[in-house]
Amino acid sequence: MEPCAVVSCHVERPLDDACWARFSALQARAPGGFRIATLMRPPDAEADEDEGRWLERAREAASRGPLGHHTHFGSPETARPSAPGPEHADRVRREAAWLRDHGLAPRLFCGGGWYMDGPIAQALAELDYTDCTATAFRPSYLADGAPRLQLGAPAWLVLGSGLRLVELPATHSLGMALRAALDPAPLPEVVHVYFHDTDLLSTSRRLALGVALGVLARRRRPTDLERLAEAISVSATEVPFSDAAEGESHEGQ
Repeated sequence: MEPCAVVSCHVERPLDDACWARFSALQARAPGGFRIATLMRPPDAEADEDEGRWLERAREAASRGPLGHHTHFGSPETARPSAPGPEHADRVRREAAWLRDHGLAPRLFCGGGWYMDGPIAQALAELDYTDCTATAFRPSYLADGAPRLQLGAPAWLVLGSGLRLVELPATHSLGMALRAALDPAPLPEVVHVYFHDTDLLSTSRRLALGVALGVLARRRRPTDLERLAEAISVSATEVPFSDAAEGESHEGQ
């Protein structure tokens, strides 16, 4: 497979006008030729978030690039759940049904705070999602044993049930992408840069992202997560889910 790069945004505040305006402008501009994937948190019923405005913005984003499902398991402000449990997979299924009932068909998923467990992985495989929750590095804020996935390159994750799940791990945060852009050291064959919509409220972080993507586009062929998933589904190696899982994330498999 030809070396390539993809970019995704975790949209944490889809109804924040300032965040959305910055993200919309960036996605429309497609810096470096990247079609930025929108990994978007669905509206939270308990927080009484405006479903109509959310749907309008999700459809707008889907017209400019891949659309993904991003679950916050605690609350709009709390990405990771406080403890493992079967209710988290139930939430993913419930949100996916809501999205499809409203005419949206995201093919990508990313767990909030990089959270993943066995039942969620099973739900994703059944939903025919491609997962982007794994990381090639350990997020520094996570405690030892926190449920997550570690994977250095795209792969098929083989679940205990026998189902398989395409995994496209994030390889670079915004800061890591900028440092890599300024460093001549070799890059991974597949680079996946992620950032958050809230990053775009900072002028310095917006500029850093633009520089990083501009340089990255000269070192790796820009593509998008959906196209990468199609290519990987043909050529990727298989990895047992338990080999990629850390903490309690293998439970249920």
